Amino acid sequence: MNFHREPITFVGLVNLKIQNLERSIAFYKEVIGFKVLEQTSRSATFSADGKTALLSVEQPDNVTPKQGRTTGLYHFALLLPKRTDLAEIVQHFVDIGLQFGSSDHLVSEALYLSDPDGNGIEIYVDRDPSEWNWSNGKVEMAVDPLNFPDLLSVGKQQSWKGLPAETVMGHIHLHVSDMKNTEEFYTKGLGFEVVNRFGPQALFISDGKYHHHIGLNTWNGVGAPTPPLHSVGLESFSLILSSEEKKNKIITQLKEIGAHVSEENGSAVVTDPSGNRIRLIA
Repeated sequence: MNFHREPITFVGLVNLKIQNLERSIAFYKEVIGFKVLEQTSRSATFSADGKTALLSVEQPDNVTPKQGRTTGLYHFALLLPKRTDLAEIVQHFVDIGLQFGSSDHLVSEALYLSDPDGNGIEIYVDRDPSEWNWSNGKVEMAVDPLNFPDLLSVGKQQSWKGLPAETVMGHIHLHVSDMKNTEEFYTKGLGFEVVNRFGPQALFISDGKYHHHIGLNTWNGVGAPTPPLHSVGLESFSLILSSEEKKNKIITQLKEIGAHVSEENGSAVVTDPSGNRIRLIA
């Protein structure tokens, strides 16, 4: 089952604001292993396969550093095709002396780090969906230690060549200010399904029974403010919808719950109750 192609709704392009374009390009190429797809004096777009844009960065005028305790990006998550790919990027990080976190989530094995501006990044590989444990419509996830000896035993120990071409934007995880309104927006408005609750402070939602396409948490505090417009962080992310018909249906649902949908450069844009901007792409 492929959870990142139609008819499923999934995250496509994540757009970030950064402070120094040259520094970010160097990081995303040399550390993460992206290819540069397009570049201007203020922005760059990155791809794993040389065709599909997964990440864009932009250096706004009068940019300010990332603000703490606000809504916005917790992390974006790059999904690698194979476990050997994760083993190889672990070896690459070790070789360059990079510090990173890790976790075994039962459904996946994950690495965690931040870009030079403090934007959070997860790089992960899924376990086979047949190994995911579902109960009453909810998928079991955990935050267990990653078994590095076992992971590294599958690595081919060959020279690292960057992100595999089949890498996709697996999910995005957001800081939000309020769980009740957020849940209504993402389920009744965007049509996602709740697949896991991590206590009262975090929610995981998906389409097509994935473990999550979007994570949502109030770990920066209930009532956390929206970050300033020109500060480092999330500019927007896109949701890829299978058809114009599905897009129009979702726009109708959003309007029914009182969300404002606008047109911007040919795509529909909506902002969640915490100020996170979403582009709806058919």
